[in-house]
Amino acid sequence: MDHEVYRSDLLAHCYRMLGSFDEAEDLVQETLLRAWKAADRYDPDKASVRTWLHRIATNVCLTALEGRARRPLPSGIGVAGDDPQVPLIPNLDIPWLQPFPSDPADTTEQRAGLRLALVAALQLLPARQRAALVLREVLQLPAADVAKTLDTSVASVNSSLQRARATVRAAGVSIEGLREPADPGERAVVEKYLAAFEAADVPALTQLLADDVVLEMPPVALWLAGRDHYREFLDRVFTMRGTGWRAVPVEANGGPAFAAWTPDGRPHSVQVFDVRDGLVQRCVTFADTTVLRGFALP
Repeated sequence: MDHEVYRSDLLAHCYRMLGSFDEAEDLVQETLLRAWKAADRYDPDKASVRTWLHRIATNVCLTALEGRARRPLPSGIGVAGDDPQVPLIPNLDIPWLQPFPSDPADTTEQRAGLRLALVAALQLLPARQRAALVLREVLQLPAADVAKTLDTSVASVNSSLQRARATVRAAGVSIEGLREPADPGERAVVEKYLAAFEAADVPALTQLLADDVVLEMPPVALWLAGRDHYREFLDRVFTMRGTGWRAVPVEANGGPAFAAWTPDGRPHSVQVFDVRDGLVQRCVTFADTTVLRGFALP
């Protein structure tokens, strides 16, 4: 039984549960080790290999989540700032949500439920509610399989799902859209943003922003809302750090993104976008250079 063919699927699952790409990699290794040790007990009449492996992975994740603090984005822990000129001080005491290096060749199932807004909303849920929602709504497993995975009843699963859906919906995330592909025009918008960013063309960048656009910059806790604040922050960046930034397209969280280097050639960030109706609704600039390790970069 070749469990390795399920690695990318399991990696996405563990990331949805943990919000950390680094931890997800470790938990996939633990999942595959447990599966190898239990291979002689696998019964194909009771579950597919995929369902069986996700059952193992879910319980590995639940164990890992015991006593853990949730991984937020800055918008999940405070109100928007109103001064784009304040000092940008990293808060390294918070276990921030990480981006997920995805692959355009991944299946729809592997890419589903990876959008940052959803993964951030999942972090609001208790671990078992999180597992129930991911298994049922993203992986679309039958309620009976979810109940078996969580060692509970179907009624209990349905009750957990009801509470989880309400929490995620209150966070502004559409449950119905969990499995929908990204905006088909998203890539073109991100490509235009990348070109304007490299050119330090603030007017062109501003034209790509929604009125209520959000900019987040973990590990800095500050976040900004609104096109005017975003534009002022961009002006500040190019004035302070200079022009001549370089960017390389990458895939993150199921959609187009880019990695950026400062004018002096230093790695700076991975920038992940939410695009709707042809405009950038949110940019999460992960300015922790350790997150670049997961991406295939030159």
